[in-house]
Amino acid sequence: MRALALIDGEHYAPVVRAALEELPYEFVAAHVVGGTEKLREGSDYGVEVAADLDSALARHRPELVFDLSDEPVLGPRERFRLASRVLAAGLPYVGADFRFDPPELEPFPLPSIGIVGTGKRVGKTAITAHAARLYAQKRKVVVVAMGRGGPPEPEVADVPPDIDALLELSRSGRHAASDYLETAALAPVTTVGCRRCAGGLAGTVAVSNVHEGAQVALGLEPELVLFDGSGAAIPPVQTRRRILVVNGATDPDVATGYLNEYRHLVSDLVILTMAERGTGWEELHGRALALAPIVIPTILRPRPVADVEGRRIAFFSTAPEAAHALFAAHLADEYGAEVVHVSGALADRATLRAELDRVHADVFLVELKAAAIDVVAEAASQRGVEVVLAGSDVLAADGQDLDAELQLLAEEVCA
Repeated sequence: MRALALIDGEHYAPVVRAALEELPYEFVAAHVVGGTEKLREGSDYGVEVAADLDSALARHRPELVFDLSDEPVLGPRERFRLASRVLAAGLPYVGADFRFDPPELEPFPLPSIGIVGTGKRVGKTAITAHAARLYAQKRKVVVVAMGRGGPPEPEVADVPPDIDALLELSRSGRHAASDYLETAALAPVTTVGCRRCAGGLAGTVAVSNVHEGAQVALGLEPELVLFDGSGAAIPPVQTRRRILVVNGATDPDVATGYLNEYRHLVSDLVILTMAERGTGWEELHGRALALAPIVIPTILRPRPVADVEGRRIAFFSTAPEAAHALFAAHLADEYGAEVVHVSGALADRATLRAELDRVHADVFLVELKAAAIDVVAEAASQRGVEVVLAGSDVLAADGQDLDAELQLLAEEVCA
């Protein structure tokens, strides 16, 4: 296997040269990543020494990058940065006791866009539903969504599920808040539900049925397919463009560090969600712009799928308490609702049940996540309270035109 060696000036050249001869690779070049203590003029490593990483990859076309450097030249942060660049080039990054491989992505013949996140609760499904609604105005759109609670065989949802249908699923033991059901209910477009288990540092899934779901999507003859990721996991499909969704309130060292840097490098558009005033999203915005071509900060607000004007509502979400007053104000100002309660406890069933015991409202407005159906909708059914699903209004935080950028991506992949 043709390999590029990353070396440093803290090793004597004869030691490095001997290592290159002993390791089971055909080293075609080396790149010095730093260090000067043992670096002498005219040092002979037995291979050409490239001036920089990018030119070495372009000129020598290695199949693997092997890191022979060490502390203090490269620490953990610097190595993850190198790993991200190497993985973005589609190559494995290997060292003395580690190996990172880029996700293996199967070709897909139709126009496609991947929508992935840096973790759970970043608003990725809200962005997917928003994009699907937008694209469906002009094209036949299918969304292939994978989740930790998806069906054992790819399942098509071609009719938006209502609360009764979701309750029936929940009572049969199924996960009634899977992402494909949420998108089908909120977009609404045809969706294909898939499952996955585990997620690697670079987004690889250990097991999934997404490949089968992609074939199902082909049979539906769409004009555009959106592949919706799960948490930080990337759908194992080679899409023509990729959107990355990042929580704007995340620590910038985490959001753009480790192998999240890789996620930025392979994305065509980065959307920062939860970019609320005072959260410090501006620093993250700047760092993301150094890695990706376009970064748009946004805020998310609840969007009822039915009329709630003049009605007393309790809103159930997974949002932190700091956002609750903002959500209540948006529901009152934009939709005319009288908000009597806002909950962020959908992922905490014990707290949620305690809240439900003391909440009195005409309507339970609920995000389709976590315990939305098996706890909130069940309680509403027993009490005769109407349940309305809530999607998200996606609003640019700094005046940029998110929809224009989304439309441009679609035009590029469909050209």
